[in-house]
Amino acid sequence: MPKSRSASPRRIPNSIRIRGARVHNLQSVDVDIPRDAITVITGVSGSGKSSLAFDTLFAEGQRQYIDSLSAYARQFLDSMPRPDVDLIDGLAPTMAIDQKPGSTSARSTVATVTEIYDYLRLLFSRVGLPHCGSCGAAIARQSADVIRDALLSRPEGSKLVLMAPMVRGRKGAHRDVFESIQVAGLVRARVDGEMYLLDDVPELAVRKNHTIEAVVDRLVVRDGVDSRLADSLSLALRLGKGLVTAAVEDGSGNWIDSIYNTAMACIECGASVEEIEPRTFSFNSPYGACPTCDGLGRVDSGDSKTICPTCDGGRLRSEAMGVTIDGVSITELTAMNLTDAATWIGALGPSLSPLHRAVAKPIQSEVTKRLEFLDEVGVSYLTLDRSAETLSGGELQRVRLATSIGSGLVGVCYILDEPSIGLHPADHDRLIRCLRRLQQNGNTVVVVEHDEATMRAADRVIDVGPGAGAQGGKIVASGTPKRIQANKRSLTGRYLSGVDAVPVPETRRAADRFLSLTDVNTHNLKNITARFPLGCLIGISGVSGSGKSSLVVDTLLPAVEYQLAHGKRLPTTAGSVAQFGKLTGAAELDKLVPIDQAPIGRSPRSCPATYSGVWDEIRKVFAATREAKTRGFTTSRFSFNSAAGRCELCKGHGVERISMNFLSDLFVTCPRCGGKRFNRQTLQVRFKGANVADVLAMTVDEAAAFFENMPAAHRLLTSLQAVGLGYMHLGQSSTTLSGGEAQRIKLGTELARTSTGNTLYVLDEPTTGLHFDDVKRLVGVLQRLVDSGNTVVVIEHDFDLLACCDWILDLGPGGGIHGGRLMAEGTPEQIAEQTDNATARFLSKKLR
Repeated sequence: MPKSRSASPRRIPNSIRIRGARVHNLQSVDVDIPRDAITVITGVSGSGKSSLAFDTLFAEGQRQYIDSLSAYARQFLDSMPRPDVDLIDGLAPTMAIDQKPGSTSARSTVATVTEIYDYLRLLFSRVGLPHCGSCGAAIARQSADVIRDALLSRPEGSKLVLMAPMVRGRKGAHRDVFESIQVAGLVRARVDGEMYLLDDVPELAVRKNHTIEAVVDRLVVRDGVDSRLADSLSLALRLGKGLVTAAVEDGSGNWIDSIYNTAMACIECGASVEEIEPRTFSFNSPYGACPTCDGLGRVDSGDSKTICPTCDGGRLRSEAMGVTIDGVSITELTAMNLTDAATWIGALGPSLSPLHRAVAKPIQSEVTKRLEFLDEVGVSYLTLDRSAETLSGGELQRVRLATSIGSGLVGVCYILDEPSIGLHPADHDRLIRCLRRLQQNGNTVVVVEHDEATMRAADRVIDVGPGAGAQGGKIVASGTPKRIQANKRSLTGRYLSGVDAVPVPETRRAADRFLSLTDVNTHNLKNITARFPLGCLIGISGVSGSGKSSLVVDTLLPAVEYQLAHGKRLPTTAGSVAQFGKLTGAAELDKLVPIDQAPIGRSPRSCPATYSGVWDEIRKVFAATREAKTRGFTTSRFSFNSAAGRCELCKGHGVERISMNFLSDLFVTCPRCGGKRFNRQTLQVRFKGANVADVLAMTVDEAAAFFENMPAAHRLLTSLQAVGLGYMHLGQSSTTLSGGEAQRIKLGTELARTSTGNTLYVLDEPTTGLHFDDVKRLVGVLQRLVDSGNTVVVIEHDFDLLACCDWILDLGPGGGIHGGRLMAEGTPEQIAEQTDNATARFLSKKLR
């Protein structure tokens, strides 16, 4: 029988209608989401926001999309779990713009993710001026006579093979190419580096890239060969359309290729370059990538990676980096921040020829448009060559948002996961304008968000709750922001109306002992001196890109870590990017604990139970049962990393991975163990009626009650409760956790350890993913840490937390090259008194 649910809401015209949604903790939810509008879904952590937006709405859109694919893709459809929902009506094609790295890799950059680099490659291949990689001179045309003389200058007796490039790195069987070689009266070809008679050439794989060269002549350099060489060279250049490959034996049996081009040659040293194509500038192609680092910009150097000495981090071959427009190479252009790149692109034109100006104009328009969108979402401080792997979740999401705006799609339902993360409130208006533009283009925008400004700007707010886990999963309120604010049942509404608030401390702790860094110049920091009062809660504020992470993560952390380990300051040869003069005050610290948002594991096998250490204690409990002792089971039997106890089909993952090629990989429930991870014999052992799979399915709150008489396990579980993770399942896969959840698991794990005091805790935006009420709980946890004699440093944009700090260091005034200065330091009240300061404006409002 279907579960009972409350009466259905009145249907909103032109809406996406969801009825009976029961995914995860959703309790037969009925809700309408207006189309062509901005809807914010909010609620406390674990209330079911993501279950509604991503696991129900987006999952059904993805399922319908896969259903429209080929039979090969559709064969996996039965393995995909359908969202547990009675009805979703009026759903448009869905697109998720979340904070997960997805397909980004070491090769992905801001320029490639936004497709700007594709346009730049085209621009430089059509308009750029090549330069010689040897002497730096401009490349000019090279005549056939010059090529002949260069070949004749080889030592007498040198063996020479002249070949005409017919196909260079192209897919296909290329039967027509071999026919044309035969028609030209030739009998041999070199295919992918191997010589063949035309009759012996094997069938080529259609889906692989191939290089085919017609063998025109084989000869030896000696007197009297001039006429034959000239004739053969003429035929090779005609067949190769201006290109000829000369393979010369070096005397040791090795053949060395030289490529000559009648269109491109250095007038100083005579060196030829290949034809300049868009792929010449691709570091993902063997025709453009630096041969030393393979286009990665870094090379392995023992246990670390260093800048490639050949390309100096530019990723490209010297031939590609030698192509310039107005004296600027493509690597120099991509090293600019987005603002400077936009200025350069906009000024391009007057110095170009009329033909090149006509070629460049449409490319300029497309690149300028994309750069404007990136500026609108508040990431103009980024450089185009910035690796996507180094972007924060919020930065990557905003880059993708700008790309979506530029795509011009209409009739799409965009689902975003807290796009305001990492943004200073001063930049929120720009983000909201981008969301509004996306909506005004004819799209539906659904945002999972906790930011107050975004809620107030939305057309509709859906408040999910009232609590987390089993206490959540209901629609507490739905309506305009004003209606939510007036709804007394809505926890979100109470904070919006000011009835509830995060309390500001009446007094601040004294700042009388300092951890100090002098003359800091890391990244964009401009020779600043920063003081961190010991025994205080310290906030690091400033707009995005102002230098907060450069100061704390890239300078303070390695400096303190090195001094605690070695008793001296970090040397410049330690492989760190940190640039500073002196560190003082670290002698008063006993320990350093950085708590970042990096995943707690990269496979479905890792989970909160394993990371926190509570699973070790639970395994001891099960191993101590009579049934386990009778069967001879030890603690290792209850580990899904052990072959003895785990399900061997899924290897203890509980799911199987299905590769979907260009789509994200799918994880489907293991058909043998049903997602329980363990084999049948292990699951037969029970404690208080529950087996290990039942325990993994418990929430932290449920497990804390279940193991209340087991002190070691109970202590770890209550620590996770203290940081607001009571709703989380012990066995929840680490791949499904947000960055904020991962950080709070780490914080909860640290809280469970015996504190010695004098510890420096460093957190990077710990309020990520937290509702107002969760922030109140987090502030209490951080204050307790400081009360125990520790020092806590938080990089933060949330002014509820900043207003509770004892000391604030504010960086700015802008991002990138426009930031890097210490704008102010002191108590929140002292910061609020500053004039012409973005942080001061919002902080003074919060303190009032």
